[in-house]
Amino acid sequence: MSVPTGSDLEPGWFTDSDAPAVRAFAERVTVGRGDPVERAVALFDAVRDGIWYDPFGVVTDPGDYRASRVAERTAAWCVPKAVLLTAAARAAGIPARLGFADVRNHLNTPRLRARMGGADLFAWHGYSALWLDGRWVKATPAFNAELCARFGVEPIAFDGTADALMHEFDGSGARYMSYEHDRGTFHDLPLDDVLATFRELYGESMFAAPSTGRDAFTR
Repeated sequence: MSVPTGSDLEPGWFTDSDAPAVRAFAERVTVGRGDPVERAVALFDAVRDGIWYDPFGVVTDPGDYRASRVAERTAAWCVPKAVLLTAAARAAGIPARLGFADVRNHLNTPRLRARMGGADLFAWHGYSALWLDGRWVKATPAFNAELCARFGVEPIAFDGTADALMHEFDGSGARYMSYEHDRGTFHDLPLDDVLATFRELYGESMFAAPSTGRDAFTR
């Protein structure tokens, strides 16, 4: 990845870091923290655990993916959560980009697998790339700690110095999650590409209203 440019601190349409809701979120979370690494870790923790991971909330309305709207929600899936972390980091003065990768064999249930048409590849898994201490560090704030406990894995921790991207092994040491393909980083969310891939891999069922069933993802 290249060194930061001015655009890495500028808002995008989705990563609307200049929106009052995003600025308020960033200020509330980082108050009293002057060091960029401390601010980044605080923002990561707030997005990870303050917003429940809900993979059944995939919608097609672009407005639902704006960071300013995500900041006011209590549940979202990995892409909106990464959008918020990226935008909030910029609002806190930290250069940031959105990143995406295709991953396999992570948190899943029969209910979610059915929604995905039986597929086990999670395309466009979202993360944030943050410029800290002179280098890019990648982190995904997707899976909140309470949800991880249900699946018997430790939550992904971020200390601002090393990448925090996946649960490589479960609690017993078995292979749990692997990154199959890195799609790179972006200034803003390429939503049309994300939704097109979802339609190709999973079908329209991915965008259906959540079923009334319950599983480990249910709050």
